Amino acid sequence: MLPSFGDEWKRKINLGGVSSAASQSSILNQVQAERQARAQHKDRTEKAIRIQAWYRGVKGARLAKSEMRSSFESDVMGLTGLRCLVLIGKDDEVLGKWSRAVLELGPEQVFAPAVGPHRTSWLVLIRQASLLLLQSVAARSPNSSKYLQVLNILLSNEIASNLLGSAGPATCTLITDYLMKHDLYAILRRSIESIPIKSKTPPNLLNLALLPLSTYPPESTQYAEVFAEIVLNILTIPLLPNRVPLDYLPKFISQLPIAKLDTLNPLVPRILASTSNTSKINLVAHIHMFISPRYKLLPPPAFTTYLQLSTLLINGIPLSVFKPPSSKGKKAPVHKEPDSDSDYDTKVSVVSEFVAMSTPSPPLVVDDRTKKRLQNIIAPAHLASLISITQSKPSLFPHVISYLFALTATWSSSQDEILNAVLASTSGGLVRELYRDLVRRSPLGVEANSGNVFDPVNASNWPPILLLADLYSQALLTMGDDEFFGSSSSSASGSRAVRNPLSLDELVSFSEQLLNIAFTMYWRDDQSIMHEVYVSSQVRCSWETVREKVTKCLLGIHARDSRKPFVPADHWLVTSQLDMNSFVEAAVLEEQQLSKPGTHHPRILSKRQIAAMSPRLGILNNIPFAIPFEVRVSIFRHFVMNDMASRETVRSHNRFATMNMGGSWRERVQVRRGMVSQDGFDRLGEVDLKAPIEIAFIDQFGQEEAGIDGGGVFKEFFTSLCKEVFDTDRGLWLANVKHELYPNPHAYATEPHSLNWYRFIGRILGKAMYEGILVDVAFAGFFLAKWLGRQSFLDDLSSLDPDLYNGLIFLKHYTGSVEELSLNFTMAVEEFGSTKAVDLIPNGSNIAVTKENRLTYIYLVSHYRLSKQIKQQSDAFFEGLSQMIDQKWLRMFNQQEVQILIGGVNSPIDLDDLRRNTNYGGLYDDNHETVVMFWNVVNSFDQEQRRALLRFVTSCSRPPLLGFKELAPNFSIREAGSDQYRLPTSSTCVNLLKLPRYATEKALRHKLLQAINSNAGFDLS
Repeated sequence: MLPSFGDEWKRKINLGGVSSAASQSSILNQVQAERQARAQHKDRTEKAIRIQAWYRGVKGARLAKSEMRSSFESDVMGLTGLRCLVLIGKDDEVLGKWSRAVLELGPEQVFAPAVGPHRTSWLVLIRQASLLLLQSVAARSPNSSKYLQVLNILLSNEIASNLLGSAGPATCTLITDYLMKHDLYAILRRSIESIPIKSKTPPNLLNLALLPLSTYPPESTQYAEVFAEIVLNILTIPLLPNRVPLDYLPKFISQLPIAKLDTLNPLVPRILASTSNTSKINLVAHIHMFISPRYKLLPPPAFTTYLQLSTLLINGIPLSVFKPPSSKGKKAPVHKEPDSDSDYDTKVSVVSEFVAMSTPSPPLVVDDRTKKRLQNIIAPAHLASLISITQSKPSLFPHVISYLFALTATWSSSQDEILNAVLASTSGGLVRELYRDLVRRSPLGVEANSGNVFDPVNASNWPPILLLADLYSQALLTMGDDEFFGSSSSSASGSRAVRNPLSLDELVSFSEQLLNIAFTMYWRDDQSIMHEVYVSSQVRCSWETVREKVTKCLLGIHARDSRKPFVPADHWLVTSQLDMNSFVEAAVLEEQQLSKPGTHHPRILSKRQIAAMSPRLGILNNIPFAIPFEVRVSIFRHFVMNDMASRETVRSHNRFATMNMGGSWRERVQVRRGMVSQDGFDRLGEVDLKAPIEIAFIDQFGQEEAGIDGGGVFKEFFTSLCKEVFDTDRGLWLANVKHELYPNPHAYATEPHSLNWYRFIGRILGKAMYEGILVDVAFAGFFLAKWLGRQSFLDDLSSLDPDLYNGLIFLKHYTGSVEELSLNFTMAVEEFGSTKAVDLIPNGSNIAVTKENRLTYIYLVSHYRLSKQIKQQSDAFFEGLSQMIDQKWLRMFNQQEVQILIGGVNSPIDLDDLRRNTNYGGLYDDNHETVVMFWNVVNSFDQEQRRALLRFVTSCSRPPLLGFKELAPNFSIREAGSDQYRLPTSSTCVNLLKLPRYATEKALRHKLLQAINSNAGFDLS
């Protein structure tokens, strides 16, 4: 047998064709490891090669630099040395040595090669050297001061021209061009900003920023480019004036070429697009500070550019920068309006809330010193200086107007102060020029319902008309009627009369223009455009704000016309553009939709919200005078009837349930004869006055008087109640010189119990208006204005406090030094026999009244007397009134019209109308002998006697607005026997005259006059 050697040497073959898993894995791992090892070895080799190459390069560079440094030192000021300096690059030692040599040897040496055979090479090298110097300055090299001196030499057109002659300017231009292409001003900006403010920027650095201006001709494109770079990179540096050494600041400002500002015109869009919000703020503050003291030196083209640029920059600044912090948690009374005479600063609408949420902007942090400089822009002294320039340079007028409008839009919280300052500085002259030169020629509002109102082409026409609307609205606040109508004359010594800046004829045209604009905006079906954030870049407010400004001015002019008409008949009406029947129907339907149960509208809708939801109600709530008064009264009665009907549906259901339970569906109230007001106050406080009220009188013996209240007993109660609660002896009301009522401003009238009485009286008066019961009471116009959320005017003060009014008029027209009058922003108030001073503004006792701020003082004094002193009382009254009368119903009228709704029209009594609407009882009819004598006698009465008769029978001396058909119940005459000695009596609760059958007309006349003039009482017989 052959020996066995084993099978280790044999190749193991798996006949199945697949190696085992363990063998395969180990082979793969081994292959992968070998591959990775080879890659690492290769990588190490390549890195070693690169390191060796780098080291050889560094070593060679060091050697080359060392050789170049040696060459440089052997020829510092020569061409070789300059070439070596550029090749060496940013080496502070080399640059420092070269700069010292230049400064020691003088500019002649550095510019010498510029006229030699190597001029071209020198120009290439010197430009690169200049850039190295500039970059080293930005890096805050220890030798920066030397580098700046050299740069000031190299970029000085004057030095180059002196040394090189005609070749000098070209040489300087080439160097400047090179640096401009390599961000000269961006580097300078970084250099200035890197220096701490307290350390101050070296004058050489600031001078360097201005040198390129001398290189180029002022009319060249390059000059404008340099100027634009200065504006963009230097004048936008934060707190630039604080960085400039104090002794150098005047020189720096004087070197700014403000007289050449017009060269920037083509580049203004670029300047605006290239500046951030922060840069805009800094630029506005700096150009105002630098240029405003030199207004008189500016040529008109430069001044125009200054105004245009400033306006655009101001319009680009976020409004949040100038808004005071909002006081959260404050809630305005429900009767207030966004444009009302409110004491609250926060005036928020649905639209403004939407805009605020949809366009959030991060708050900008502005340094206090910059804020102070910005505030100087709206200072009265600056505004007066600016406006005075336009008097000698008429071409600037349109641009000044746009600038002023931008100020009022951006500094919205200071708008009143700006407007007052403008008015005070021009005594109305600007208003007159603004209307005659710009607004009168404007295409806006030329015809009603014109589409050009929203046309972007007319964007530039809006600032003049809106500024005029704001200015005139503000002027009206402190303008007396004598001044408005041009009837004022020279007054006391030291003052002079000031007339209305616009003539009455001009006001007729201007108000028509405003009315056309307002009507177009309110009548627009699609109100979405009104919510746009800005009208245009030139008009920094929404269309809604535009509409409010126009409406406010329109209301002010209309208020004067309401007191003393001066416009043509039907001037205010837009009936030619509307079908009144369909208008009434649609308005009633729109109001039903807004008031429908289940809607999510708030109880009190603002005028803005109304206008957004309903075009017709928008007109009725904002410019109601555009619709005839009788139509509005009809709409008001429709609103009331609809409200009654909707409540009657609910009450019918409740009535059925109550009667099934054996109860009464009426609210039954017992009232003692001698305690009408107190019992009414105690027992009607929580009663729904819109529901039927059954009054039962309790006589002096504590017994309930017989009779069923079908409406007459309630009217008797109501008449007695009103007579008591409006009695001035009760202390809640005072009467002015015209015997018109207003809330007592005394402190005790603001106590909780007194405010509850005002609230109750408001409900009672609302009940009268709701039921159509006339109340013989007259309210002061300024108090009625509060009902409508409208502002009071200085002239309203004349009927309240004539002495104070005359004093304020004297102050307004005073031509002497106002400071001599020793007035401050306080108001003397007398309480309980002692006088105290109340600040009209914070720290008012330490703020003197001056010529510039006297209009503000006049407004604040009148506002305090007309509004603030009776604010709590008025709010309580309005709270009660609004429970009965929806505020949007009242806003359809002005003060005079509301008074008519309350007490009837103060017009001659139409006897024919009264006779047509008179009912007869007993033996009487229209042809009875006594009735014929009665009408003959009454026909001979004068108007005072007729009013006395009407008061005797109905308790109100004024006829109903829409005629005696509206008197409920109708005027009635009933036979009262044949006793010739008996006087006629009346039952005012049912408007009934009880007239005996007198034998002669003479006897009837005598007895009737005796009765109506002796105020014969209520007769139950």
